[in-house]
Amino acid sequence: MGAMTLRQAQGPADDDQSRDAAASATADVTDAGTAAPRRSLPPVQRWVFWPAAVIVIAFVAFTLIAPGIAESLFEAIQTTIVNAFNWYYVLIAAVFVVFSLFLGFSRFGDIKLGKDDDEPEFSLMSWFSLLFAAGMGIGLVFYGVSEPLTHFADPRPGVTGTPQQLAQAALGQTYLHWGVHAWSIYVVIGLALAYAIHRRRRPISIRWTLEPLLGKRVEGGWGHAIDVIALVGTLFGVATSLGLGVLQISSGLSVAGIADPDETTQVVIILIISVFVLASVLSGVTKGMKWLSNINLVMAGLLVLYLLIVGPSEFLLRDFVQSIGYYVQNFVGLSFNVSAFQGEAGEAWQAGWTSFYWGWWISWAPFVGIFIARISKGRTVREFVAGVILVPTLLGILWFAVLGGSALAMELADPGVLLNDEGGVDLQGALFEMLQHVPGTTIVSIGVILLITIFFVTSADSGALVMGMIATGGQQNPKRWIRTFFVAVTAALAIALLLAGGLTALQTAAITIALPFSVVMLLICWSTVVAFTRERRAYARAERAQLIDKIGDYYGLEVESRDATGVLGAQPRWLRHLQQRLGIPVSPTAPIRIRHEVLDAERRSDAGPGTLDVDELVSEDELSAHDDQDVPEHGEDQAPPVR
Repeated sequence: MGAMTLRQAQGPADDDQSRDAAASATADVTDAGTAAPRRSLPPVQRWVFWPAAVIVIAFVAFTLIAPGIAESLFEAIQTTIVNAFNWYYVLIAAVFVVFSLFLGFSRFGDIKLGKDDDEPEFSLMSWFSLLFAAGMGIGLVFYGVSEPLTHFADPRPGVTGTPQQLAQAALGQTYLHWGVHAWSIYVVIGLALAYAIHRRRRPISIRWTLEPLLGKRVEGGWGHAIDVIALVGTLFGVATSLGLGVLQISSGLSVAGIADPDETTQVVIILIISVFVLASVLSGVTKGMKWLSNINLVMAGLLVLYLLIVGPSEFLLRDFVQSIGYYVQNFVGLSFNVSAFQGEAGEAWQAGWTSFYWGWWISWAPFVGIFIARISKGRTVREFVAGVILVPTLLGILWFAVLGGSALAMELADPGVLLNDEGGVDLQGALFEMLQHVPGTTIVSIGVILLITIFFVTSADSGALVMGMIATGGQQNPKRWIRTFFVAVTAALAIALLLAGGLTALQTAAITIALPFSVVMLLICWSTVVAFTRERRAYARAERAQLIDKIGDYYGLEVESRDATGVLGAQPRWLRHLQQRLGIPVSPTAPIRIRHEVLDAERRSDAGPGTLDVDELVSEDELSAHDDQDVPEHGEDQAPPVR
């Protein structure tokens, strides 16, 4: 997931934000009338960058020096974590789903991710397309055919039925792994970041999502520890995706008769692609990455369209609709399934699939979270939750329904046609094996290899940018040497994992690194509720103050005019005419009423308290006593992009 380059979401708005932040800093004056000093972001956060670098470099060195020992260690770690924490991963993934839906459909849903008068930076369709781009990546290509086919050929322990029932269950299990749960995990990080960045004007760094809980401590040891965990997790998440991509590229080259899918080929592929990524980073060419990202999305769309046209179109479309119903119907049961009664077979299956996926998404969350936070300025919480969960989930279901559905249709029509001699599925080569049975095999296979390669390049480039942001405390344009370092370290980490066990090592890395970061995510949930509660409390106070200030005029006139008429109402008209002829004072003819048009105009002219009013009240809230008031604002003190 998340192969979309962050640069594609950056534009003139970044310069506007920098100018706004600079103007804000200029306007900030002390009581003496002199400009208040503002702290700038450091070139690198030493207590974030170096600890993370030491951890990853030490891991890579150990793995390369003793790959056999590392492989045995990874298997033991995977077994231990899955046995002890499988239930925990499944439970917190479900908690994140409930939490995301609660925020979206509760009273917090009206909170805007930005100033009250901020309009969305991207149109609705552009925003949807960017979310789709965030959802596309190496993983979807790697597992598009192999996962549904594997669940069909070797179902989850305890799942039985006819071939048709197993095919339906296989797609439902795949949707569970790539649907609402994955994107709810991203919502937890993305929403907290979007609020901190756009509403509270904090730097782009994970630590600021916990400011409502930790206050000023986010700039000390606690904040450094949070960013170190996030940075290491992102490194392993990106390396896992790149490792999967290399496995599939080598398999595609083998099918084309170009190279054998061995470790040497895989290392050479990583080195070659990393050279292209480094060339992009060092040259500062940003338009090239934008074009590559756009080309990738077009190629992915063309692949789906091509398979729809040359494949069993009617079956695939019917399968798409029916599978959504199956997924919705069995959502709760699948969400909480931990294979508790299937013994060792169930534990092994969970380690290779559900636990691996939840760990992978958690370790990948800072990367995707920063991206979706960056593109969601001006959206409400409700719009954010609905858009981030629904759009990528539906498009992912379409992807698997077409690619996986095509493979299942072939297997149902001709059992064993896509399986190996042992009746299993080659995860790396399943897609290319399916393409052997569609027209234009060679051209389509080359296109898929190119698609995966471009995903590799854009993922590595964007990953280096995001990791640079975290390592520098939120700089939008980290120095080239920092991004170069992360490109090199990510490549070395992917090579180390492939040499120390291949896919098993990749899965173990994702599951392991997710364990500490999952605790951070639970704290982020708590922190977000605290922040939103303060926001709603402050807004309510501002609204009450506004109501007391304005409603008295209208309410007073209405009450006084009705009091003047009394309970019996106004005098009869003939009596008023008589009093006028006799010169007797006449009581008011009718109560004074305020027209609805006047009230509507007033509401439109001042719909609610401004962001500044709310911010002032939030700062006075008892829960915010420890907030840091001396924080470099988002976009402030940023160097211009390197040309």
